[in-house]
Amino acid sequence: MKIRNATTDDAAAIMAIYNDAVTNTTAIWNDLTVDVANRLHWLADREKTGYPVLVAVDSKANVLGYASFGDWRAWDGYRHTVEHSIYVREDYRRCGIGKSLLRTLIERAREIDKHVMVAGIEARNTGSIQLHEKLGFEHVGHLKEVGTKFGQWLDLAFLQLVLGPRPADKGR
Repeated sequence: MKIRNATTDDAAAIMAIYNDAVTNTTAIWNDLTVDVANRLHWLADREKTGYPVLVAVDSKANVLGYASFGDWRAWDGYRHTVEHSIYVREDYRRCGIGKSLLRTLIERAREIDKHVMVAGIEARNTGSIQLHEKLGFEHVGHLKEVGTKFGQWLDLAFLQLVLGPRPADKGR
């Protein structure tokens, strides 16, 4: 397995992984699937902001998973904090792909001087929570019944990783 920056050629595979998560899991709290044009637009938006979209590929260049991060909140005071997303193809989950993608995302965030990385995880997704904890994320909050999908209320667990020392901006 290799991790690399996503290209427009990966949009269809990213779309398929995303749509599977929408249709079959509570990892994404959306009800509607997307098309390739949507994922191309999303990739272009990430590129404009300077944020990575990574893909994990096998020896035949098949996309096995993808990951990215974006601004956590829109206000200036949060500019050093990002929230990430990682999705792995259903038939490759629990094979270490998510862990490899997350490790690479953490390094990318450090490279662009981000201070904190946030994870918002459906609270019953113990596998994802445990993965994050193994990589140093701390559980910092739990919001009860803030989402809904498949006819049930969902809780949201928040975890965070302080990426490293960074002085607060002076005068802002």
